Amino acid sequence: MGTVRAGNLYGTLELLILRALELFGPLHGVGVADHIASRSAGLFRVEEGSLYPALHRLQAKGYVDWEWRKTEEGKRAKFYEITRKGRRALSSELERWAASTRAMISLLEVSMEGLK
Repeated sequence: MGTVRAGNLYGTLELLILRALELFGPLHGVGVADHIASRSAGLFRVEEGSLYPALHRLQAKGYVDWEWRKTEEGKRAKFYEITRKGRRALSSELERWAASTRAMISLLEVSMEGLK
């Protein structure tokens, strides 16, 4: 199976970004993308053209803040951090995704049973 561009998964990119920030703390954009790719075993790849607009949307909603910091390589970069409001939104969205996923699995299992 090939990689999936996370920006093409409608409604998931912001969720994946918030989760990465919740799990790993403040990260710069490339760090966010790297963690998403790593945690998905390389299945999800986030391109800059999707990542930075999503980070800006999250900032506009008050879900992330940022500050300039130095990377491990000594370069200046924006580091993003999830806010309390972002944590509440993430929790709510994770519950919605869990319910949707359970329903989808149930539907697919029925469909797969019919193919046997």
